Amino acid sequence: MATVGFIGLGNMGGPMAANLVKADHKVTVFDLSEAALDQAREAGCAVASDVQSVTEGADFVISMLPADHHVEGVYLGDKGLKNVLDKNTLVIDCSTISAETVRKVAAELAESGIAFIDAPVSGGVGGAKAGTLTFICGGAETSVDRARDVLNAMGKNVFRAGDAGSGQVAKICNNMLLSVLMAGTSEALQLGIAHGLDAKVLSEIMLQSSGRNWTLEVYNPCPGVMDGVPSSNDYQGGFLVDLMAKDLGLAQQAALRSGASTPMGSLTLNLYRSWSQLGHGREDFSSIFKYVTPQMKK
Repeated sequence: MATVGFIGLGNMGGPMAANLVKADHKVTVFDLSEAALDQAREAGCAVASDVQSVTEGADFVISMLPADHHVEGVYLGDKGLKNVLDKNTLVIDCSTISAETVRKVAAELAESGIAFIDAPVSGGVGGAKAGTLTFICGGAETSVDRARDVLNAMGKNVFRAGDAGSGQVAKICNNMLLSVLMAGTSEALQLGIAHGLDAKVLSEIMLQSSGRNWTLEVYNPCPGVMDGVPSSNDYQGGFLVDLMAKDLGLAQQAALRSGASTPMGSLTLNLYRSWSQLGHGREDFSSIFKYVTPQMKK
């Protein structure tokens, strides 16, 4: 059993902390949302009075935060956790942020003798609740190996992509591909529907054909085709359009820095940003299906 401090109890972090408790780890949490803290209490977590208190006696400190400035704010600066963390504590940041910020945080913590890995996740809210996430880690091999026990309590796959920041690069590559697959699957289904095909039958055909992909297998974007996915719950309870747009923005920034050519990623970023601007940013990213609804001929 490990003693774990957990910071950030959003749609992903809350279930992740609860799964650590289920695995008999001792978990102390902090979040700015009282409702999130109440849910964590009900799941068996202890609640810290402030973010610094999360670190007390912790073998691991895990954070799941929205953006770069949140991560920097928690760990760096005069009030950052780098000033209170014990040198035996391993920091695991599961946020999806830029590789540059990860490297900055990792370097400053290393100066204080504190080990750090980035471990962004794949699997969405469903995977967080089910404990089936994939962790894509960057950092020293010894640190990743040390983290495996607690990560396995929240997921089913743990990969080491390379040194600090590598987890973020691999994550944005994955999410860029996912967004392209979701947009393409949505277009294909809408084309079939426009020609009178049943979306469920068409999905089964493509699942057994060369168009087979993850969105068809476990996350169909067409309402009524698959139970237990956001498209059958008015696109609620999943991975937000705004978060996908954020990840696609990170991918494009990385592409510009490296000179990589990502035309499909760029097009899909524009698609998701436009959909968000139309008021759909808080819906699941599979709601892009609605954006490509055919315009009937007059």
